[in-house]
Amino acid sequence: MARAQGARAQMALAFETTYGTPPASGFIKMPFATASLGAEQPLQASELLGYGRDPLEPIKDALTADGNVVVPIDAEAYGFWMKGAFGAPTTTGEGPYTHVFESGNWSLPSFSVEVGMPEVPSFAMYSGCMVDSFSWSMGRSGLLTSTVELVAQGEDLDTSTQIGTPATLSLKRFGHFNGSVERNGVNIGNIVSAELSYQNNLDRIETIRADGKIEGADPSIAAMTGNITVRFADATLLNQAIGGQACALTFGYALPTGEALTVTVPRVFLPRPRREISGPQGVQVTFAWQAAQQVNGDPMVSVTIANGIEGY
Repeated sequence: MARAQGARAQMALAFETTYGTPPASGFIKMPFATASLGAEQPLQASELLGYGRDPLEPIKDALTADGNVVVPIDAEAYGFWMKGAFGAPTTTGEGPYTHVFESGNWSLPSFSVEVGMPEVPSFAMYSGCMVDSFSWSMGRSGLLTSTVELVAQGEDLDTSTQIGTPATLSLKRFGHFNGSVERNGVNIGNIVSAELSYQNNLDRIETIRADGKIEGADPSIAAMTGNITVRFADATLLNQAIGGQACALTFGYALPTGEALTVTVPRVFLPRPRREISGPQGVQVTFAWQAAQQVNGDPMVSVTIANGIEGY
């Protein structure tokens, strides 16, 4: 009997025309490092009395389908996760193409994800998937990955794939070495690490249905937050925090071949941080920032990807 191995696992994604209905074609093979996406249905222990000390059989509780996938931040495949988080981008150019994803859309697209373990065989189709959040950390070294949290309508299991042969993309990964952080268009010095996180705060519509699936997931008030840890060398960020002014932060990656990814947050507020001295080493300060919509109502955050894909 074959045993499932992560090394042979497969993942493919396609956007849906109708929520909860997997499309017949259009699936694309997606690179991933780990995945906890799955359905679970706990059991409720019987509370009935009068049948002796041994309990009666349990009953099934509500079905939940969600989880996260850890994916590489690359020049092509990551754009599909951004489409799930923000909606379809505005695309310009004639190769290379520039795709701009913006926050603030009231309606977000749903997609289906098939996760296959062919040696069992077991193929799970998760329909009605929506991006609840994504996040990643910037550092000096290591592998650059992003955690994408998903909410799905449900899970359907099969012993064979339902998507045929998915299309493939060119894997052009960004690395920490390609990263930069700017404040008001100027590189910030003495940055040790940075974190950024975007949340759609999806509201599950948990209605009564015979199949136990949710009715949908509606986006609520979004949030863009993060941390910047710096060596305390000047008071620029501290003075901004004390004064309560906003600044623009830009997080970017660029490859020598021209591909690029830029996250622009035009209006960021910094809290007044504690400046701890923990020993003889350098003093580090962490600013847990929060973003807000622009004064004129323009989007809180935009993600720009430059690559060779004609459209998402």
